[in-house]
Amino acid sequence: MENITASEIAGFGVGTLLLCATIAAPKVDAFISASQRSSLGMCKRCGDLRMIACSRCRGTGLIKANGPFSFNLIDDLYKSFASAELKVKSIGCTKCQARGHFSCPDCSNIPKV
Repeated sequence: MENITASEIAGFGVGTLLLCATIAAPKVDAFISASQRSSLGMCKRCGDLRMIACSRCRGTGLIKANGPFSFNLIDDLYKSFASAELKVKSIGCTKCQARGHFSCPDCSNIPKV
């Protein structure tokens, strides 16, 4: 890395800053929304909906049959040559029994006044 210019160093710095901001964005958003909910007198976790989305299926109730990262190269090539449209097999989520949500543990047992 010889002859690196100031513009290249600035580019690396801005890229690093953008990467860090992208990684931290969900945590910052969760913190801000929880503080807004508490200031409004709502449940911090669900916002008085009394249910939270399943973390495995992300609220849809379905997951891919083979998992999110598994694939078979031969099957993928065959499917791309055999048909123009790809169909993804989905099965019901076992964590939430295909409902997509759970009762909020923070506020679902508290009677509403």
